[in-house]
Amino acid sequence: MTPESKNFLETNFLETIFTATTAAADSPLVIEIHGKAQRPTTAAQLLEHVARARGALRSAGVKPGDRVAVLAPNSSRWVAADLAILAEGAIVVPLYSRQDPKELAVMILDCAPTLVLASDATLGDALTAALTAASLEPVPIALFDQVFAAEPVTAAPHAIGPEDPVTIIYTSGTSGEPKGVVLTRANVDYMVPQTAAAVHEITGTRGAPDRVFHFLPLCFAGSRVMLWTQLYRGNPILLSTDLLNLAQEMGTADAHYFLNVPALLERIRVGVGAKLRARGGIAAALYLRGQDAFKKQRAGTAGLVDRLTLALARKLVFSAIKQQVGPSLEFLICGSAALAEETQWWFELIGVRVYQVYGLTETTAIVTMDKPGQIEPGHVGHALRGCELKIDPEGELLVRGPNIFSGYWNRPEATAEAIRDGWFHTGDRCDLTATGNLKILGRVKNILVPESGHNIAPEPIEQKFLDHCPAAAQCMLVGHARPYLTLIVPGEVSDLSDADIQAAIDRVNGDVPHYRKIKTFLRVPEAFTIENGLLTANQKLRRRVVEDHHKAAIDRVYAS
Repeated sequence: MTPESKNFLETNFLETIFTATTAAADSPLVIEIHGKAQRPTTAAQLLEHVARARGALRSAGVKPGDRVAVLAPNSSRWVAADLAILAEGAIVVPLYSRQDPKELAVMILDCAPTLVLASDATLGDALTAALTAASLEPVPIALFDQVFAAEPVTAAPHAIGPEDPVTIIYTSGTSGEPKGVVLTRANVDYMVPQTAAAVHEITGTRGAPDRVFHFLPLCFAGSRVMLWTQLYRGNPILLSTDLLNLAQEMGTADAHYFLNVPALLERIRVGVGAKLRARGGIAAALYLRGQDAFKKQRAGTAGLVDRLTLALARKLVFSAIKQQVGPSLEFLICGSAALAEETQWWFELIGVRVYQVYGLTETTAIVTMDKPGQIEPGHVGHALRGCELKIDPEGELLVRGPNIFSGYWNRPEATAEAIRDGWFHTGDRCDLTATGNLKILGRVKNILVPESGHNIAPEPIEQKFLDHCPAAAQCMLVGHARPYLTLIVPGEVSDLSDADIQAAIDRVNGDVPHYRKIKTFLRVPEAFTIENGLLTANQKLRRRVVEDHHKAAIDRVYAS
């Protein structure tokens, strides 16, 4: 019986992972990509790392049910630390290594970990400094070099009950304040077989392992599910170690598939188009004509010339693009934010199918998934087996099923607000087709989710800008499902120059993480008023109305 065929009610994901890892023995299981080099860690070596990390946890006094935070970039040691904490019956709190240490300090205060495992002294010292600056008690920190030099513990994994928490993953709420999403063993027991079966349905049975590349931080829920899915299957995973060198790493990995956010796929599409336009010539012309012919083919209006043009473009241009993007690439999985239909069709044109997934941390990362033969660009797939969807009268998507989290850590009121009558309120406005294919329309509330997948509360950023730019009376941040954040500055203010706006933006950007930086701004002449419908009667921004009102100008900003 394969892991894909096991009933999720009978499966303990952690036991299955350890069984599969033991069986893999001397086969590479976690492969770090360093530029042009691959550095494999065999399954046996990974188990040795896990055993040593378990020894370090016990020496530090970690007990079942304790919280242990992991603050590190992706690596085989990250994977070993995760498995070791789980094997000791403790709760893993993965932290984003690029996050503002001040924000990490808030999370540490909330979950009160017994221990923090940090990859290096730089990260550990930054966290300690942030805790000290906030007048908080320091937390014990063990560096990876210490952790993986401890005496090994090789006992069987600690027994974990179905309702026991296995991880707390922090996400931002509508106020921007981080909330810890508690996922139980039952949540993961349900989800991992679902994703393993979905992968098997796409790939079928091949004679060798899948080559799966992963560049997103493992602290994110979707990344964690991808990691656990591959370990559950006994399949290797190739990890990026330098996002600034991602293009070379992708070539080194030469993957069959990998998990993406829309921002990367959009960057690839735009980059290819820009290079071809710069070169000019027959290839550039055929590239444009081939895309036009493909649109006509989809619309059912393609004539003989269009069909011949498309065939020639595929043979001479799009096949070459596919080789550059990934010679062995069979398909892509995309989630975390809406993917533009145009981009999804572009990858289809070059011969790489994109399967979309939709979900939140609170839904153990996934609610819907595309299936072979049922992909509709602009939609994010059908509900997982055992997961129910419905749209409430306000258009909000509600979800019920075994994937719904048990609650927010230390926040019963927030939990009660999110889960009502057994249904989780996603905060997303959605539509369902007659066949049950989901389409995401936008956020019910104000949280922006750019293509990077981060949740961003706009109000604090807007207020900070206004604080630094007194001449500006109003502003509004946009960027949901877009590549980056843009600030709209309304009104014809004579003493407000573009230089003043940029200077204020620079100050706002000075001490925030990369995903909260404002990349550009848009000036519009009309102020936000009650009279023009852009403010409510009590002077609150009607954000959706403002964005719709200026949609053409906003689209031009992103198109440029």
